[in-house]
Amino acid sequence: MNPPVDSPDFLAVASRFQLGMLDTERPHPQTLRLAEWARGDLPAALAALRAVDREALEILRGRFSSLAPLRIAMREVIDRGDRIFLCGCGATGRLSIALEIFARAGLLRGANVSNIIGFMAGGDAALIRAIERFEDHPEHAERQLRELGFRDGDLLVASTEGGETPFVIGAAETAATASRERPFFLYCNPDDLLHRHVERSRRVLDNGSIRKINLAVGPMALSGSTRMQASTVLMAAIGFSMVPEGPETAFARWMDWALGELDWQFLAPFIESEASAYEAGEDVIYEPGPFQISVLTDTTERSPTFALPPFERSGSSEPPSRCYLHVPGTRSPAEAWTQLLERSPRPLEWGSLSHLTGAEAILQFDFSSGLPERRRLRTGRPQRLFQIARKGDGIVWRFGDLEHRIPVPDGISLLGENLVLKMLLNAHSTLVMGRLGRYEGNCMTYVAANNFKLIDRAIRYALQRLEQRHGLKPDYETVARVLLREKAHLAPGEPIVGRTVAAILQESQP
Repeated sequence: MNPPVDSPDFLAVASRFQLGMLDTERPHPQTLRLAEWARGDLPAALAALRAVDREALEILRGRFSSLAPLRIAMREVIDRGDRIFLCGCGATGRLSIALEIFARAGLLRGANVSNIIGFMAGGDAALIRAIERFEDHPEHAERQLRELGFRDGDLLVASTEGGETPFVIGAAETAATASRERPFFLYCNPDDLLHRHVERSRRVLDNGSIRKINLAVGPMALSGSTRMQASTVLMAAIGFSMVPEGPETAFARWMDWALGELDWQFLAPFIESEASAYEAGEDVIYEPGPFQISVLTDTTERSPTFALPPFERSGSSEPPSRCYLHVPGTRSPAEAWTQLLERSPRPLEWGSLSHLTGAEAILQFDFSSGLPERRRLRTGRPQRLFQIARKGDGIVWRFGDLEHRIPVPDGISLLGENLVLKMLLNAHSTLVMGRLGRYEGNCMTYVAANNFKLIDRAIRYALQRLEQRHGLKPDYETVARVLLREKAHLAPGEPIVGRTVAAILQESQP
């Protein structure tokens, strides 16, 4: 495992990870009252999140022509018998694996388990939880790519919300030298900012062997939470580029439904009910029907965004997560994983990392039949069941006494269904967490600082709070040292930003 981060480690490289100038890290002006709305005005909160999603996707609509080279390249690669590799880290890693599944389900003509391969930093185990600091290592990307068998003629499609993730950059640079098919690099920040402030991004932007597609869409609805608009836009860009005919028309039809006809206000009682379950000390078990990868993505991404206990391993002494995924009808962890991924898991048996990334580690996350009873016996907590299912030509949500059917128009693909479900689940979980006080305004005060980028984010949020609430302006290095010291003693579910601010206030007393 990578060694824990201490002050000298981080401060030696801090200048490379100070990213507050990037659009994806800035607060969105339309959602500054998001936490307040989550608690007291859900219609306003939902309208704001929907508006920010629409704004981002309208930007993509205006840049759709820039996707033509990607669409042509993917078609040519499959037709000539070579392979497409989809790569990302965190949210973009999960969307890469999801797109692999959708491609094989008919989205990309001719795609199969051998010629389209989605992977993420840390391998399939990282679908459930991030491997600390894995994404900070470009050499890990090179190793993963080569172990997957990447060869001359293969195409890499690399996506990174910020455009600066070392792992994704490492993958793109490796592919640029290993294959005559130049890789694509998709990202969501302006070129001038990246070129001026981030040396590793500048290397990519100046590398003529890497094809760049800039999809900058501005700030996220929850500051820095790129699991939201940035990953939605990247998923739509790559996914609709796989559509065999008329991708622009298909995207426009999907937009008219997802952000035109579809009323998001049905989410309000579901948000209230799930938040009340947690407040009452209950757990929630999600049964995702045919939407397993999308539901898994949203439920696991809650942990780093809001400092919640992640899905626990079977038989471990880890604090149990407040929600979990259940795949009924599967007889073992291996069968549940195979049904989830529609292929066998791809472990990384990497020596000292194998206990986190290997086959045994993956199968310790057990979604198979009987999970609710197993967890009930372990936690002693009551549970509520949240089901998302297909019924005829609609998607049905059920939670307790609540039920809502989302009608799906003709011509909407599996990609389109999952993409709208992603946005709805992002809005739902974000506002559930807002009702539980897991952020302030639109600032992630509970962010999990488990890699250099997230450490910088937490430092910036602490600096912001110290100045706005207490009139203090300590320097960046002072806050970094305190935050990393306090991180080593952080209790499960405790906000790193709040603890850091409290420690600095205490130390500033005469």
